[in-house]
Amino acid sequence: MELIVDIEKQLRNFPLRAKFTMRDEVFALLGASGCGKSMTLKCIAGLMKPDRGHIELDGQVLYDSEQGIDLPPQQRHIGYLFQSYALFPNMTIHDNIAFVAEGSAEEKERKVQEGLHRFHLEELSGAYPAELSGGQQQRAALARILAADAHLLLLDEPFSALDNYLKWQLELEMLEVFQSYHGAALLVSHDRGEVYRLADRIAVINRGQMEHPCSREEIFEAPGTLAATLLTGCKNVSAARPGTAGAESPAGENTEGADLYAGDWQLPLHAGEVPENVHYIGLRAHFILYCAPGDRSQVEAAKAHPDSVLANVHRFAVTRVIEDVFSYLVMVRRADAPDARSLRWELPKEDWHHIASTLPPDQTLWLYFPPDKLMLMEQ
Repeated sequence: MELIVDIEKQLRNFPLRAKFTMRDEVFALLGASGCGKSMTLKCIAGLMKPDRGHIELDGQVLYDSEQGIDLPPQQRHIGYLFQSYALFPNMTIHDNIAFVAEGSAEEKERKVQEGLHRFHLEELSGAYPAELSGGQQQRAALARILAADAHLLLLDEPFSALDNYLKWQLELEMLEVFQSYHGAALLVSHDRGEVYRLADRIAVINRGQMEHPCSREEIFEAPGTLAATLLTGCKNVSAARPGTAGAESPAGENTEGADLYAGDWQLPLHAGEVPENVHYIGLRAHFILYCAPGDRSQVEAAKAHPDSVLANVHRFAVTRVIEDVFSYLVMVRRADAPDARSLRWELPKEDWHHIASTLPPDQTLWLYFPPDKLMLMEQ
């Protein structure tokens, strides 16, 4: 299976520009609400018409503005799972599935029974959509699109209306579907965990502009842009500029030997090779490391040798401690820069209990920013 998309469409507040190719894989579009990701699915399905461009599925042209081709949805062999599930309210679950199944009467019934069995809906076969819970409607909608023998599945925020437990159960079922399905799936979501667990490749959409697709590992380890960094859940982001010899930081610290300067945090940092056009730096909250009192000799040695990676050790003041379900979120800022932006540091409850018991009266501590965990952004 191969899907080629290269389309443009003017939306109310910005132009949508989607260009990508996907094959036998689960491909995800990650973006905030209203960024154009659902509109991209509707254009592929034939529910909306692009202003210009080309859409091709397995060698068949579905849409081409120059050739005047625009196949109707029923000729595109695409299964679309809507956010609202879009089950026919006047049909039973059995008949909803049978409506899209192709083949003889026997083949249709076989597909219906397979769908009912796969998604544990046998006892609800004669029920109407309004009599089902949200999770049951979701399962029925999945059974229906699979019965249509679609070449491509389009999944529009498929778990957005479900509670956490039900969402997890359906994610597991979706993974089983992907393993047995002889086609491809295009998923759109604003949930970073969801796309990481389900997708092979991910592309970020920000105000209609699609960024270059990459593997899920790449996009979380090195997002490359500010939009991708924020969408993948990074809470610590600062404006940055390359460090220059002899330059003075706003906090009065000489940045000589530093690769860059994080202005919002007021920290000179070592990050290895730094592009000249770097604009932002990010660090995920769980990658910040604590330097115990016994490591103070290392801290002083690092300060004496700024080329060392240990030079990324700085003294911070604790400004707030927030207890989460299974961890603590500790807000810290540079100790000698009261107007610096705070950073979020996340660590297990047991670890914070131990650290908190050793803090001095001024509530300061030393933290280390691993250079290989610093994410640099050029946009």
